[in-house]
Amino acid sequence: MQDVDGYLALRRSLGFRLRDTERFLRSFVQAAVAAHETHIVSSTAIRWAAQTPSEMMRNRRLRVVCIFARFMHAEDGRHEIPPDNVYCGQIPRVAPYIFSDEELRQISREARRLEPPGSLPPYTFDTLFSLIAATGMRPSEARNLRLADFSSEGIIVREAKFRKSRFMPLHPSSVASLERYLQRRREAHCADDHFFISTIGRGLSKQVVERVFRRTLEACGIPQKPVARAPRLMDLRHTFAVRALETCPDGRGGVRQHTLALSTYMGHSQIRSTYWYLEDTPELMRDIADVTEAFVNAGGK
Repeated sequence: MQDVDGYLALRRSLGFRLRDTERFLRSFVQAAVAAHETHIVSSTAIRWAAQTPSEMMRNRRLRVVCIFARFMHAEDGRHEIPPDNVYCGQIPRVAPYIFSDEELRQISREARRLEPPGSLPPYTFDTLFSLIAATGMRPSEARNLRLADFSSEGIIVREAKFRKSRFMPLHPSSVASLERYLQRRREAHCADDHFFISTIGRGLSKQVVERVFRRTLEACGIPQKPVARAPRLMDLRHTFAVRALETCPDGRGGVRQHTLALSTYMGHSQIRSTYWYLEDTPELMRDIADVTEAFVNAGGK
């Protein structure tokens, strides 16, 4: 267990949070100690990972132990490194719901109709939903935004996913919208420094925001036809990414630079997270297919 403590401390010093990793490793160590083992044994790790009924969770648990085992093996070769391909963890990623421009306008209009009329909540949720749609911010980033993080030049997202911070320039229309909201927010005389506040003068909770968003979609009649999965608040971020990719400039170099800029703006840790949105950008996929076909027909030149 001391080895686990040292491992977690080292990785957390690099910015990882590792809440689930800590829970998994402590559970695994308890199983290893119960088996009277002083070093990591692959068979024990595999049996421990199999204790959950989900194939995806088995894979996730075993991979956590594999990474820890590599760390331990570097200092002591008696620690075995379990194979990381015992369980299948590849689950198809469900395609996001991409809102149309008219649907985004409907969401904004309906949010402004929230009860009670003339109070702060209609302006809070209209501005919050619009900000996510206009910038592609993660909903958690928008909820955790502080007053000091906003200026006429843009927004500072502090310690978001992977504890990374970034600066997001804003379009003048977004700046104007946020400033209008701030004018109404000041009338609430709230001491809390969250940018978006609830009716009790505190930061918004995830549950409240998602509940209001679902009610807003229901009032708008979105989606108008059956879909594989109901639209989520996160799909506003997905919609931003897809629309941004659709504006890619011509030429391979331009697309590469545009995608890299988008990845940085959205706070992706890996460029492949941005490339995933190509699946929901039919125009770009068609262009990619045309370029690939021309490349093949030209003999790869």
